[in-house]
Amino acid sequence: MNQRVERARRLRRDQTDAERKLWGGLRDQRLNGLKFKRQVPIDRYIADFFCADARLIIELDGGQHTMTEEADAKRTAFLESCGYLVLRFWNNDVMKNMDGVLEEILAILPQAPSTPHPDSVPTEIGPARFRHFLMRKSGKPDLRGEREKKDRVRGDA
Repeated sequence: MNQRVERARRLRRDQTDAERKLWGGLRDQRLNGLKFKRQVPIDRYIADFFCADARLIIELDGGQHTMTEEADAKRTAFLESCGYLVLRFWNNDVMKNMDGVLEEILAILPQAPSTPHPDSVPTEIGPARFRHFLMRKSGKPDLRGEREKKDRVRGDA
């Protein structure tokens, strides 16, 4: 398996207190309906938090980042050159002022995205083609609704 993917999984499993706290405010589309993921590999880096729809990366910096400011600046410049907006917060800010951090993120992104995610199902796809679309996207058949269809055929519905 790809080393970056394995490292991202390890980072998700072993998150810091600040990451855990911020994730509580971002997960399940709690922040203005935006879908965030955590510890996402992007090129040669792993972003702490990532929102594809807003092209936003949120990085949390602990005390060790005072020693790596130059590397952090390079990382931020690279990610921004790829078209991402990068926001950085100190762990201490998240732990002591979570509401302020969330407000600052919202100030940058005043409203939820109005365009659908590129992986969403096109509206012109009918029910039969929808199942094919889901199967094509996941590589496995999606049998949602099959039981109801069988019940209707048997007259149980």
